[in-house]
Parts: sequence; structure tokens; C-alpha cells
Amino acid sequence: MNWALSKAKDQLSRVIRQAVDEGPQTISVGGRQTAVVIGKDEYDRLRPAKAPRDFKAFLLAIPSLEGINLERDQSRRAMPNFDVSARGRRGRPTA
Repeated sequence: MNWALSKAKDQLSRVIRQAVDEGPQTISVGGRQTAVVIGKDEYDRLRPAKAPRDFKAFLLAIPSLEGINLERDQSRRAMPNFDVSARGRRGRPTA
């Protein structure tokens, strides 16, 4: 159901009850749908079980990346030495 903000504020307990019993309730501000109220069970279902600890854990949690080796390559390649003087400001490597 779509609720105008003023009506949703006046009947907040009804909005919440309907969100739990009937599903998401949309709230409009100035005629534009702005927010959605959902029940806690729906929220828990949509929310990830546990946030990944780091970026690697995040990537490993993506099912389509299963089997891809995400281990860091420990070999260090020499980085070019960039000249940042007035003459070499365009980021050209020095010899």
C-alpha cells in the first residue's frame, strides 16, 4: 500500500502492522514514492547473514566467482621511477 507521509505519521502503528502482515508499505512525500517500511522478518531475509570482514571475503562471498584464485601475487615488479620535477610533470618515466 502507498501512504502519504502525513497519513503514515498519523497511523504509524497501522503502517508497521500492515508491513508485517501484508508486506512492504510505500511512503510518498510530495507525491513521489520515497521510502518503504518492511517487517523485521523481511529485512532479515534481505540482509546478508554477516558482513564480509574485508574485500577478499566480500569477493569470495559472490557465488559467480567460485573457483577463481584470489591469492595475491607475492612477486613484486619494479615500478617505473617517475620524474615529478617541473620538466617531467606529465608523468613520464625517467631513464
